[in-house]
Amino acid sequence: MSPLVKVKRDGVHFSSHLDGSKIFLRPEDVVDIQRALGTDIMMSLDYFPPYPSSKADTAAAVNLTTEWAKRAKERSQKTDCPQLLWAISQGGIDWDLRERSTEELMRIGFDGYALGGLGIGEPKSRFFEIVEKSNSLLPENKPRYLMGIGYIKDILQAVELGIDFFDCVLPTRNARNGTLFTSRGKIIIKNKKYERDERPLDTNCRCYTCRHFSRAYLRHLYERNEISSAVLNTIHNLHFYLDIFKKIRHSIQTNSYRSLKTNLIQINEEDDSE
Repeated sequence: MSPLVKVKRDGVHFSSHLDGSKIFLRPEDVVDIQRALGTDIMMSLDYFPPYPSSKADTAAAVNLTTEWAKRAKERSQKTDCPQLLWAISQGGIDWDLRERSTEELMRIGFDGYALGGLGIGEPKSRFFEIVEKSNSLLPENKPRYLMGIGYIKDILQAVELGIDFFDCVLPTRNARNGTLFTSRGKIIIKNKKYERDERPLDTNCRCYTCRHFSRAYLRHLYERNEISSAVLNTIHNLHFYLDIFKKIRHSIQTNSYRSLKTNLIQINEEDDSE
């Protein structure tokens, strides 16, 4: 949507991708919208430039993010919002700017903190370096959220570094494209070898899709571009990811995280092996 967006100090001007109508969104509007929706955790409006960007552009994004976070906090206090309000740090992989952004947000004070502007093409080693340093800087009694990260291997590494929350379109986008995650690796359901495969997608899964439909039927739906293909595939992929996080929480409680991490990485690197 970037060609449709103009970022100003007051907020963001953009055109709807549906009908071209002009929309102006302020940090205060973002709080109001989330309050009306009844979200448990509201996120403040932030801004980050693409990777790579100059230090000057990244610093300008940090300045704007801090100003918008302050305005979001003031709005939430004035309207007596019952929901939590979290802020999003910026700074890319420039640690000086990331540290400044994080410290400015902590001085304002929020219920939780997110790391934004990562996982957009930067070297993986620098990405995890920023995550690790940010975790050491953030208050221990506040949750931390790594935005837009969905690969299992990255999630597992980030959890080990102290991250609590994640979000990503990967499970649902892959579902729509016919890529399904299972306890034995990825399955590309459009492949012809599943045309007469009457087995469930994953015999170890208890989701609605796996309990009621065969691989052959799921392939049939996908090949004919049925909307139920996207629905059933999405149900499975989301169930798979929720189960992964359930296992992560259990392994932390039982001091078996390293073993789980090794096993999950090995499984999820396998591709359409059945």
